[in-house]
Amino acid sequence: MLARGRQPVVAGSTALCSVLARQNGRVRPNADPALVEALRQDLRAARFRSESLRAAWGVEADDAIGRSLRGPALRAIAGRTDAQAVLARLLIFGVAQPVADVDAALPSLGSHGLVELGLASADRGSVSPRAVVRPQSFHDDRGPGEWWVASDLDEIALGGGALAEDHVLGVGGASLTLAGLQLPTPARRVLDLGTGCGIQAMRARRYADEVVATDLSARALDYARMNLLIDATDGVELREGSLFGPVAGETFDRIVSNPPFVITPRAAGVPEYEYRDGGLVGDTLVEQVFAGVGAHLEPGGVAQMLGNWETRGGVSGLDRVRAWVDASPVPLDAWVVEREELDPIRYAETWIRDGGTVPGSPEFDALQGAWLDDFAARGVSAVGFGYVLLRRAAGPEPTLRRFERLTQPIPSEGALGSHLAAVLAEHDRASGLDDDALAAARFRVSPDVTEARHHTPGEDAPSVIELRQGGGFGRSVQADPALAGLVGACDGELDAGTIIDAIAQLLEADAAALRAAQLPAIRELLLDGFLAFA
Repeated sequence: MLARGRQPVVAGSTALCSVLARQNGRVRPNADPALVEALRQDLRAARFRSESLRAAWGVEADDAIGRSLRGPALRAIAGRTDAQAVLARLLIFGVAQPVADVDAALPSLGSHGLVELGLASADRGSVSPRAVVRPQSFHDDRGPGEWWVASDLDEIALGGGALAEDHVLGVGGASLTLAGLQLPTPARRVLDLGTGCGIQAMRARRYADEVVATDLSARALDYARMNLLIDATDGVELREGSLFGPVAGETFDRIVSNPPFVITPRAAGVPEYEYRDGGLVGDTLVEQVFAGVGAHLEPGGVAQMLGNWETRGGVSGLDRVRAWVDASPVPLDAWVVEREELDPIRYAETWIRDGGTVPGSPEFDALQGAWLDDFAARGVSAVGFGYVLLRRAAGPEPTLRRFERLTQPIPSEGALGSHLAAVLAEHDRASGLDDDALAAARFRVSPDVTEARHHTPGEDAPSVIELRQGGGFGRSVQADPALAGLVGACDGELDAGTIIDAIAQLLEADAAALRAAQLPAIRELLLDGFLAFA
């Protein structure tokens, strides 16, 4: 969580107010180092790892967990009283377990230690979970790894029902996406803005000398502190505060943020979930991050974040984001990728479900009405979601301005960080060259690029030539014969100018005109990842 603004509220219905009445505060976790170390030892001894747990209940049941269905996995381990099964039922699926079984599963920590950590309660011979602790595997440029991540009881563990407003989210789809987007390149200092349970800080620390992780929620910082200890991650400093307040006057090589970007009505009776709601009207929270990020980046420093933005008043969301970049007091390179766009009805449904409110209930209908009223009041026709990369310009002027909509499946979203780092390096090299120098350079085709030619029956010449990318964003580029010939000839042996001149002669085209058309295309193909400098 980053910020909590206080806005005027309007009268809410009884159904809306009943949603708030179900929000319950929880005991804050206690990240005692000795107790956390005992938990760490016990989890390791119990083989409480993704691969072994997946083997215990099978691939199909594991897929069902991804759809918030715990029944198949629980059936698979029913009757087992070994440490792995007991801890899975307790810490993954939220099922109370006998004290004796928990004590046996946690020989170093014991059930009393789990209670003292704030992760469980004990009563009448039974241990009930207050939190989940789940293994989370990952893979980056340094190879595979795995964390244990503690967070509040979620939909799987609770078995449905509305979440509490101070809920601390574990590892979800958005956090995995952002972790995969992080550049896997060395950095001295990284800021994790709105760290939540700490997952982005832990990912960043794999490449950074030090990380500062901030959050307005003391509860979230408690979980982050615990997760850093469980996973033996040092070099991360936790600070409490809103937006850039905790790092005033400081600069970083990199900033990463999964901010509370969900657009939520500022109306009485609408839950203000700390993990997703910044407390401001519309997409103002994301706009404020755009406005402040440049001053906290070193020259050439990169900020990466996720966000929502509204299409309203006839202005598209991407055009509004472009205006935010242009308004930055610090010149910024920008690459914004919109991955999806939802109409107001679908957007409201998505986030009301996310809070645990059941469709068809009076509470759901009342909440949806509040959302639609809010969008109508501002003339919002759609909400976009996407990835943002901002970079403080190293020179006097930005060199990168790209605002695009990419809705196709991405071959390997978890590897996008590597792709972004590679193509940014190619773009920077190309932006330092004028056209003559670019023409004198040699290029090679990226190994994941293939070509498809589509022919009209009976015709020798292709009607469509398509260049396809197997990695990166999975792009597809339509090419004319000249561009296809250029890409096909880029094997690192000949410079681009020589290749273009040869193609011009072959096609009986004007060499100067062809060069003027192909050199900008080379710059784009470098940023897309189809070509690289030899």
